[in-house]
Amino acid sequence: MNIPDGLKYTKDHEWVKIEGKTATIGITDFAQGELGDIVYVDINTVGQEVPEHEIFGTVEAVKTVSDLYMPIAGKVLEVNPALDGSPEKVNEDPYGEGWMIKAEVKGSGDGLLSAAQYRELIGK
Repeated sequence: MNIPDGLKYTKDHEWVKIEGKTATIGITDFAQGELGDIVYVDINTVGQEVPEHEIFGTVEAVKTVSDLYMPIAGKVLEVNPALDGSPEKVNEDPYGEGWMIKAEVKGSGDGLLSAAQYRELIGK
């Protein structure tokens, strides 16, 4: 189970990497493993401000559809274009090529979990 130390996490299994005023966001290795083979990522919130804990898109796996929750309030700037033709990148490399969105940070992120706290949450 890959849970990089340099990222922050949510109880809803999203990860966030904040660099200056830009946040890169995706789902965790644990989440993609629970979902199974991802076949489609639907994010249509580019240009919108999305409050913390609100839905910014969905991810569709073979047997389920799951909502994606914003880990920190922000304006969605970009969706990973690679996911349009290759949603399996989320399964293969959730913290790298499988990132989902980039957002302009508008919130504090005070409620985010450290890697150690996230490991404890999922029992790993």
